[in-house]
Amino acid sequence: MSDRDRKPPFRRGGGKPFEKGRKFARPPGRDRDSSPDGPVILYGWHTVSAALANPERQIRKLFLTENAAKRLADENIDTRVPPEIVRPNAIDQRLGPDAVHQGLLAEAEPLPSPDIDTLAQEGIVLVLDQITDPHNVGAIMRSAAAFAVKAIVTTARHSPEATGVLAKSASGALELVPLVTVQNLARALNELNDRGFMTVGLDSEGSEDLGAVTLQQPLALVLGAEGKGLRQLTRETCRVVARLDMPGEIKSLNVSNAAVLALYIGASRLGLMK
Repeated sequence: MSDRDRKPPFRRGGGKPFEKGRKFARPPGRDRDSSPDGPVILYGWHTVSAALANPERQIRKLFLTENAAKRLADENIDTRVPPEIVRPNAIDQRLGPDAVHQGLLAEAEPLPSPDIDTLAQEGIVLVLDQITDPHNVGAIMRSAAAFAVKAIVTTARHSPEATGVLAKSASGALELVPLVTVQNLARALNELNDRGFMTVGLDSEGSEDLGAVTLQQPLALVLGAEGKGLRQLTRETCRVVARLDMPGEIKSLNVSNAAVLALYIGASRLGLMK
């Protein structure tokens, strides 16, 4: 089964009429991943259709090819705004030739960032310590959605914008997992500690294997940046620093792979896999 055939659940509604013949307008001065004050750029089938299904996501503009428009209409997915019908190369020009957009591009408002003190004191949250690669963060978000993670906590600086490549890599998970943006990660971890979260940092130099740690809810798994790992202050703020033991010759994993392994261990140990 291809990714195209794996369709996430959508809110259904009457499709709005499509408008042909309107010229595709490229907003002046925007780079492909948007500026902090500009719109969120979403492209690709899962990413855009999940955004259309999210009532909290405000859509500014929607650009579709004729084939994508027909597919949305066939699946009775409400476009919510009158789309502009464009040729595929018009979207290529906006995103670049390497972007797999599948004929869909949306400009949208950013989703609100919840506060730490609003997080449910149950289940698992992920904390990202300056992970900068948008592909990795997007993949982590996709895994987080699969494991019903309550939220992802990340820093305002030294982390990618929730737009463009990150949103595409997340494959719709951006609409499903709240993204909590904080100014100071150590302060946020202390707040999680004070609220009863078990904060567990993942590091190859951890004192014990994560599989042997007695875990409890609410659990916060803390992942370090590519190459550098956890920063010293982050390590010191976590209640436990654990490693992921593996039997093979390679002992380290890409951070997105480490995230999914840690989530599987955590969810299994906490009885959340039911």
